[in-house]
Amino acid sequence: MRRLGVDSLPIALFIAVFTGIVLALLSSYTFTGAVPLYFVGALVGKTIMMELGPVLTGLALAGRVGANIAAEIGTMRVTDQIDALTTLSTNPYRYLVVPRLIAGLTMLPILVFIADIIGVFGGFLVSTYKLGFNASSYIQRSVDFLQTQDVVAGLAKAAVFGFIVTLMGCYNGYHSRGGAQGVGAATTYAVVSASILILVFDYVLTEAFFAR
Repeated sequence: MRRLGVDSLPIALFIAVFTGIVLALLSSYTFTGAVPLYFVGALVGKTIMMELGPVLTGLALAGRVGANIAAEIGTMRVTDQIDALTTLSTNPYRYLVVPRLIAGLTMLPILVFIADIIGVFGGFLVSTYKLGFNASSYIQRSVDFLQTQDVVAGLAKAAVFGFIVTLMGCYNGYHSRGGAQGVGAATTYAVVSASILILVFDYVLTEAFFAR
């Protein structure tokens, strides 16, 4: 949980704060002359919590965590360390896979929750200090339009994405073959497959939560 979650916090926060800033700037540009600009706060908050927070964090962790897991377990596979665990009557799935799956399922929602807060705060800063929005109005509109379902949907997506990232890392690492070249291929497959599945399940979960 520390390696997958706490150590990934800096990159998650970096992505979140600049996502909030850019989203606020683009929303202000898009809405000018069309709709009241106080909707910027609502758009930034809902978009980050429902979509950009979990998806961007999940994709970033697919590159960082998924690749790390695949490389670590793949190296153990090609150097016969996993066979040694079996020889010592240690279940490799219980010892290597299950803890990582639990960590991914648990820590990514926590990461996304913190990243959501930082992302919304980044949008707030650029909206109030650069675009000249009224701070209290920005906050009030953001709260008025935010619903519990928005937060729950984002965190549910994060949990699924965390499971996907760690599962693909473990699967590709565990089934790697062929020495260093095989480990490199497993690492690539882990990142690519996790990224594709994140986007697919993003659609599936959005349809499940918000389809009318």
